[in-house]
Amino acid sequence: MRKSDVLIVGGGLIGCATAWYLAREGAKVTLLDSGDFGMGASGQNAGSLHFQLERRFLENGDALAEQAARIAALSRLAISDWSSLEADLATDLHITMNGGLMVAETAEECALLERKITRENAEGLQTRMIDGDEARQIAPYLSEAICAAGYSPDEGHADARLVTHAIAIAAAKDGTVLRPRCRVQSIEKAGRKYVISTAEEQFAASQILIACGAWTAHVAAMLNLHIPLFPVGLLMNATERVAQAVPHLVQHVGRRLSMKQTHSGNLLIGGGWPSRMALDAEGRFALYRPPAVIESSLRDNLRVAIDVAPMIATISLIRSWTGITAISADQLPIVGEIPAMPGCWVAGGGSAFTLGPTFARLIAQSMSGRKCGELEIVAPSRFSHLNSFMGQ
Repeated sequence: MRKSDVLIVGGGLIGCATAWYLAREGAKVTLLDSGDFGMGASGQNAGSLHFQLERRFLENGDALAEQAARIAALSRLAISDWSSLEADLATDLHITMNGGLMVAETAEECALLERKITRENAEGLQTRMIDGDEARQIAPYLSEAICAAGYSPDEGHADARLVTHAIAIAAAKDGTVLRPRCRVQSIEKAGRKYVISTAEEQFAASQILIACGAWTAHVAAMLNLHIPLFPVGLLMNATERVAQAVPHLVQHVGRRLSMKQTHSGNLLIGGGWPSRMALDAEGRFALYRPPAVIESSLRDNLRVAIDVAPMIATISLIRSWTGITAISADQLPIVGEIPAMPGCWVAGGGSAFTLGPTFARLIAQSMSGRKCGELEIVAPSRFSHLNSFMGQ
């Protein structure tokens, strides 16, 4: 049996980064993934660094928007973490933080944008409201239909696959034991230890982190725990390579859109458009199969992009792909220690790329015994009632 201080299940951005931060402090860490590191949601997403309040928090009423605005404190930390990540890793990750624009096209959307910015400013984010003319001065590619925008000077994007791969390499150099293609078959609590069994080996540690995206709820169930994370299939699109023209992250306050241009020149277009989840033989969502493209999602996603940036109409689409992520019951991430099971940590549920390095750093800090109040807003304790009859 291989013994460690910490076992991490899930080799995505949060899992790899938590291992890296812990290993830098001298902890013995073992990191397991059923596939290859960074090939799940951490590698399938488009790499947005969206520090403004996302549209998904705005479309379900003011109560959710007010609650979600409280994660702005984490966004402020994430700005700093992303700003220093390339230097910390001594690696080019194609991190670009040239600013972001969340645009509006109608008077109603402008009012929604203004309320959003007021919430963000109250939480310390430096978003400001600009009119359509100033938005086009900053971003000449924007349509004349854009009447206002929220401008954040820190937003941007990174190469999602480069980031997770580089952090996994750094974690290994600092002593983390990496176990790719190592599927967890069972997890048991044996006294103060957690014991993970795979087909070939057993692992034991006093602390465990479950951070495996849409599989997190399934893995937590091995410990007789409910984690209210639900799988969703999303669509992303990539255009042919063109000359650099869109240096910003572009979002829309009233329509689903996320758009940015990569280091190599491709435009990535998404924004939360659904794809259709596959089902297994028993009629349950099949997490091991890619979702199918929904034609209307593809068409409408590109329509929004063209309406916002007419130049998109002249560029060829070369690829569309789907991926699976997970969202929580209240759409906020679930990150922290499970009250019903001390030593068991979980991380998942949205914003896992933008806030991933920050979540990882704070989890590592907490696992090392240092208090971390910043995670209270996303703590699993808000769902403790679901585990009143669970745990061990």
